[in-house]
Amino acid sequence: MSHPIQCCCGKLQGHLADIKLTNRVKCYCRDCQAFAHFLGDSGAILDRLGGSDIVQTLPKNVSFTQGTEFLACMRLTENGLLRWYSSCCNTPIGNTLSTVKMPFIGLVHNCLKSASSPNLEPAFGGLRTQLNTDSAKGEPKPQSVGLLPTILRSISRIIRARIDGSYKQTPFFSVDSDTPITPPKVLSEQEYADVMSQV
Repeated sequence: MSHPIQCCCGKLQGHLADIKLTNRVKCYCRDCQAFAHFLGDSGAILDRLGGSDIVQTLPKNVSFTQGTEFLACMRLTENGLLRWYSSCCNTPIGNTLSTVKMPFIGLVHNCLKSASSPNLEPAFGGLRTQLNTDSAKGEPKPQSVGLLPTILRSISRIIRARIDGSYKQTPFFSVDSDTPITPPKVLSEQEYADVMSQV
């Protein structure tokens, strides 16, 4: 069973396979909040406490059927996560590590919602994990739950993908050169300061 992926304007489209092999988490970290502010629509990306609803999976389960020319990438800092989005309408797509050898992507909820499926729960179930809750907005802070089981599930999937070679199946990297398919924009010190000041 698969689930559609698309940006808000519909130019970038694809699908997520094996939706049962996912982790649905809520991340409240400052970097995820900063990414939302970088894209200019934090109100549509973050919940009222500053959390991002994320579906974790393997890159091999993600494929794009049109609009890959609009797939863009940025990093908050030189060594930060690769944060993918659509350049056509600034829809967040997901976060990956910096090498194809660590197959992991956290898909941000905006690219998984549509008029026909506005709620993630029927497809992906309830939240398994809430993490980085110290950075949540307001009081009381949400409870941190489920972190260790989620880490262990992700590690086991990454190891299996390395063993069976499926880590090489990714729409985000050129496997031969182990580089992102599009060069990431790294924020300048001033750009970083500006976006973090909004968190």
